This record gives sequence, structure tokens and C-alpha cells, in this order.
Amino acid sequence: IEQDVLLTITVVLIALLFIRDLRRERDTEEVQLRVFENHSTLQSIQAALTPPDAILIGPAQLRTVSRQFCANARGEMLWFHVCLSMFKPQALFDVLLRPAIENPQVTSIQFVLDARQKSIWETDVWPKIRQCQNYQSVQPPRWATINESISFIVSDSGADGAPECLLSFWGEPFMARSTARDVPRYIFHVPSHSELVTRFVEMERNYRFQGREELR
Repeated sequence: IEQDVLLTITVVLIALLFIRDLRRERDTEEVQLRVFENHSTLQSIQAALTPPDAILIGPAQLRTVSRQFCANARGEMLWFHVCLSMFKPQALFDVLLRPAIENPQVTSIQFVLDARQKSIWETDVWPKIRQCQNYQSVQPPRWATINESISFIVSDSGADGAPECLLSFWGEPFMARSTARDVPRYIFHVPSHSELVTRFVEMERNYRFQGREELR
């Protein structure tokens, strides 16, 4: 083959390789542009979504969520109008209440309870509490006349240390009712951004002060 022919073939091959590289570069730029557009779209969708004020927790996750909530608690915990009969079985007490009492980050546990539960507290709950480490963090209950259908636990359990809440309702279908006791079946996890947390704290405070007035 003559030298001129070889040179021509070489130039053509180099040109083809150059065109191929240009196409690859253009394809890469298009892919990068699409990735950027998709990311921008996803951010817009996330910004438009409103986080829920409450998340329903079913029976399969109830114990795990309750235990995790108590493990993440900090500072003061408020237990409002909870059904004390669910603490009668030692197994439920160990799952639902002991983790909060023995959490070293919890400095105070304050119960605000209906006065009709006083006997259950004295015979079934307080003796179990005294067997726990750090039981001194449990304050004397505030007794009041409570006719609400809700119960809740408030604590600084959020990732940023903000107050969150576990909310439950008395009666079916949220509680499994039996002759011996009522046990939560469904609860709601109320995250810190929800206005409900502030409302619950205000409700608890009002009943706590009511209890003080009734003792006078």
C-alpha cells in the first residue's frame, strides 16, 4: 500500500475516533443534565410535601416504637391519663414503663392521672417502680378528675431534642379491652413539628394545676 493511502486511512480513523469521543461527551453531558433535572424535581416534590402531624402505629410495631421512644427520651417525661392497668403484668411493665425509668437521660417522670386510678397505682404500679434503677426520677402523681378520652406521653425524644408525643385513645378500637385491663392496640407518634404537641402540653399543665386546686 502506498504511503499516501496509509496516511489517508490513518486520518480517517483519527477522525472517526474524534467523532466517537464527541458523541460520548455529548451523551455524558445529557446524562448529567437529566440527573440534575431529576434531582431538582425531587427537591421540589419534597418541599411541596407536608409532613404528617401524626403517624399511626399498629400492634406489630407498638412495643418497638414505645421502647425506642423511651430510650430516646431526655429531661422530663409527662405521662398524662395513661391506663395504669396495662402495667399490672410484669412483662408489659418491663416493655412500656421500665425503659423510661431506667433511662439515665431522663431526669423526671411526672404522671398526671385520674383519681379513680389511685388504688391501682398504690398496689400494682408503685411497687414495680421501686424495683427499678433510677426510680427516684418518678415524681408523686398529680391526681385530678379527668374525663378525657385520650392519653399521651410527651418527652424530648426528637432527633433535634424537640418534644414529641405518643398519643392513644381510651376504648375500642385503640385499646384492647378485657375484664382485667385495657392495653393499647394502636397509638399515634406525633412528631415535634406538629402543633398537637403544644396543645397536649397545655392540656397536661391545666390538669396538673387543677389537681393542686382540688387538694386545697
